[in-house]
Amino acid sequence: MKYLDIKTVVNSYEGFQNCMTNKSWGYLALLKGCKSRICSSIPYEVKLDVVSNFLEDIFNLSQSKRKYNGGRSLYVIFSKKWDNYFKYQGDFSPNIYDVAVWAYRRKSFSDDTTKEDILKIFASEFNIPIGLIENSFNTQSKNIEFSQSLYPESQLKTELNKLGVDVSHDNIDAKKGGVVASPGEISRGPFIQTLYAGLDITDYVIILQSNYFSLYGNNTQANDVINEEKLTYSFQQIFYGAPGTGKSHKIKKHLEGVSKDNIFRTTFHPDSDYSTFVGAYKPIKGKRPLYGLNGGLTVRLNDGGDLSEDIITYNFRPQAFLNAYIQAYKKPNENVYLIIEEINRGNCAQIFGDLFQLLDRDENGVSEYTIKADTDLNAFLEEELGKDNPGIKDGELCLPSNLYIYATMNTSDQSLFPIDSAFKRRWDWEYEPIKYKNTDWVIDIDGLKYRWIDFQKEVNTRILDDTGSEDKMLGDYFVNPQAKVIGYNLFRNKILFYLWNDVCKDGGADIFPTDRDFSFSKLYAEDSKRLIISMMDKLELKPIDGNDTENEEGHDMSEGNDDNTTSVRYSINGEDTDENGNAWGKGALVKRAVEIYCNNHDQYTAAQIRDIWMSANFIIPHIVETDEDRELRIKRSKDPNAEGRSKEIKLPNGESLYVSTQVGDGKQRKGFSDFLSKIKSKPEWGLDIQEL
Repeated sequence: MKYLDIKTVVNSYEGFQNCMTNKSWGYLALLKGCKSRICSSIPYEVKLDVVSNFLEDIFNLSQSKRKYNGGRSLYVIFSKKWDNYFKYQGDFSPNIYDVAVWAYRRKSFSDDTTKEDILKIFASEFNIPIGLIENSFNTQSKNIEFSQSLYPESQLKTELNKLGVDVSHDNIDAKKGGVVASPGEISRGPFIQTLYAGLDITDYVIILQSNYFSLYGNNTQANDVINEEKLTYSFQQIFYGAPGTGKSHKIKKHLEGVSKDNIFRTTFHPDSDYSTFVGAYKPIKGKRPLYGLNGGLTVRLNDGGDLSEDIITYNFRPQAFLNAYIQAYKKPNENVYLIIEEINRGNCAQIFGDLFQLLDRDENGVSEYTIKADTDLNAFLEEELGKDNPGIKDGELCLPSNLYIYATMNTSDQSLFPIDSAFKRRWDWEYEPIKYKNTDWVIDIDGLKYRWIDFQKEVNTRILDDTGSEDKMLGDYFVNPQAKVIGYNLFRNKILFYLWNDVCKDGGADIFPTDRDFSFSKLYAEDSKRLIISMMDKLELKPIDGNDTENEEGHDMSEGNDDNTTSVRYSINGEDTDENGNAWGKGALVKRAVEIYCNNHDQYTAAQIRDIWMSANFIIPHIVETDEDRELRIKRSKDPNAEGRSKEIKLPNGESLYVSTQVGDGKQRKGFSDFLSKIKSKPEWGLDIQEL
């Protein structure tokens, strides 16, 4: 369980100044109280207790907050431009992350919650579809930090006071002011009461104390118009996320039980256009009878059978959209689904053409605006449906309420066509997060097994740290291995290739070796398996059996550890003992080797020495690291002893280098033995280690 960090909360309050007014927060509270997707011209009953408790929780700074349970209701009716409200209430559009953080400043989240998850929760809880959020708010990403405990309200008061917020009362407003009335009081508080002031609010919402239709007729309620299916799955929805997160699988699960006759699929690509999506005249092979003259008469030629010749004719050929459209009108009592895979790999403006206009649907799911069919399309639909069918009546196209369009979008794809805001606005968006649920999958590297989820989490952490985005992360189903085992070739040819080609080709994410001589082709050399194991060490991943580059008991091989002595004694460059007169331990010997090298190459910087030693691909993890390397490793590590996993060396130029203490020989990885072998193979380094 985790909470939003107090610094993030304070920054959010500062961030929405001059753009989120008191009225804006009151309006947001009404949206939360509606408890269902917003449709225009439909009355919603809003439970005032929900509104009051929400405002009280975030704008009251006392540790114990007032709870409202009066049971009263308001009735609200939203206009067709209800979602534009937030754009015009201040000097600029509010940032959605600032708003969401303040709204959830006291909420607890599961440990695996990301800021994208928070945005998804916010969209659902405040009934603002993801697709409309971009139209209503500034969506520029912001850093969000978490804490394992919830800060006390007194600490928040202190921090807000530093910003100039009047905290003399326990209640504040959205403009740094102090408030006497409780934030949750409808008639006296600054949030809901101000919505009643002036007529400008009626451009977006009408607020009544009585049920509108009970006073003026027609008892239609929101729940009568929007059934449960439509609340959960909109008429047009795009499922988006990193590769392998299960976007297509989610659609597949939703369509379980739907007849295959009512599901139509297509995949967009750079060559997709209107004709491949809707339909066009295409050449087909046909037959034409052969005739000849017989005594002045034209007769059908026959040679034991009527003779014909091949010809090319042209017929109108419908494609995925038109096939789904026709089916929806032929089966008005059944739902029909058009599935578009990889929607952003095609030029949507070119593919949809004037069909774009049809995507504006009313609350019942019918196109608000019809379009004229061209001559060819009109003739084809009249033949298929009949001239008086609503699907082509008066020569016009109109999406019916039983036609649903779902699409997937892989946010990591390169060379994609941009989707403009007008197109985005016509879709609801649902983010598919990475869930890290394949806990029983393993990566098998020459018999050494690692947990897939450990690799996935560590790599994704580095991608996020480097890029600030989750778009290129590894999803749960980036690969789909047989028997849940990711073999060496699959790991190398698909996963590492993707990371090298799409993530790290410009040097980002710090996943691959950093020496200048490294190239992807080295993963296919004779010692490639050893190289990949050293990469796993760099990522600080441990084999499933618990063996790593430490000794058998799990201790580091540091110079002060008696466990690192063996029956074999060593000398290095003629030195038989360490500075204390003791036989060389493994950790001390490795550190002394690096010290001697540094003294003999005092013209090199710490980074240059690091690059030279790392290029040897020692099995010992982070055998040599700079200050920056060490800080980054400690930050990313889940090991409570991460700081002690290296020892400092001072260079002649005053810089620091750190030498790994994890030098032992495990059951499967022989770190110290590998070290001795590599040093022996590099006489140019000037290091002579001998057994005594």
